[in-house]
Amino acid sequence: MAERQAPLLARQRVALLAISGLLAAAACGWGFHHWLEAPAHEALVAERVEAATAPLRSADFGVADARADVRRVADWVVNSADHGKQPFAIVDKTQAKVYVFAPTGRLIGASPVLLGLARGDDSEPGIGDKPIAAVRPEERTTPAGRFVGEPGKNLGGENVIWVDYDAAVSMHSVRANVKSERRLERLESPDPAEHRISYGCINLPAAFFQSVAWPTLGSNGGVIYVLPETRALADVFPALRDTALATAAGGDTGQAPDFLRAAPR
Repeated sequence: MAERQAPLLARQRVALLAISGLLAAAACGWGFHHWLEAPAHEALVAERVEAATAPLRSADFGVADARADVRRVADWVVNSADHGKQPFAIVDKTQAKVYVFAPTGRLIGASPVLLGLARGDDSEPGIGDKPIAAVRPEERTTPAGRFVGEPGKNLGGENVIWVDYDAAVSMHSVRANVKSERRLERLESPDPAEHRISYGCINLPAAFFQSVAWPTLGSNGGVIYVLPETRALADVFPALRDTALATAAGGDTGQAPDFLRAAPR
C-alpha cells in the first residue's frame, strides 16, 4: 500500500499547484483590469483639493465704493443664493446709500437715499395704522432686516416698492412737497446726517427710481436687505454669528458659508 500512495500524493500536489496558479492568474488579471479602469490616485486627490479650495464668488461692484459690511452682505447673497433668482438691493443706512443688483450679483446702480428721521432699526408696533400726523419724531425709523419687496402703488397712485407693507415702509421717488424739508438738497449733501428726514420710507432720486429701482425691483419684486445702524449686524442677521463660531472652531462643511441668512420678516 505504501508504494501506491506515493504517486497519489504527487498527483495531488501537482493538482494543487495547478489550481493555485490559475487562481493567481485570475487575481492578477482582475487587478490589472481594475487598475486600468480606476482613476489615478493623484487625480482623485487633485479633485478633492480643488473642491475644497474653490474660491467663493464675490458680488460685482464695478468701480462703486461701498463699506465692508455692504460687501459682506452682497457676497453672502451671491454665494448662498438667499435671493433665489431675484434681483436684490442693499440699503446702507450708515452712509445713506442704496445698491441695486441683478440676480447674478452684478451691481446695476447705486444712489444716495433719504431715510427715517430717527435713528433706529425697528418699527414702532402698529406704526402702519397711524395717520402721518400722529407719528412722533422718535417713531420715524427705517427698519433693518431682510424684506421681500413687492411693487405697488400708494394712496396717491404713485409707483412704490413695498419694503414692509405692515409698517407702511416703501421705496419710492423723493417728494419735494414741503419746501422747508429741503429733500432735494439733502439728497445732494455728502453728509449722511443730512439724509435723515422721512417718516421711515426710503426716498430715491426720481431719475434713479425710474431708470434703475423700478425696472429692476418693480416688475416681479426682489429682496431688500436693510443694514442696521444701532444694532449689531449679527443681531439682525443671526447666521453671521453662527458662521463666525463655526469658523473659529475650524468647521468645514465643504459649502459656501451661510453667515448672514435670516428668516424673512
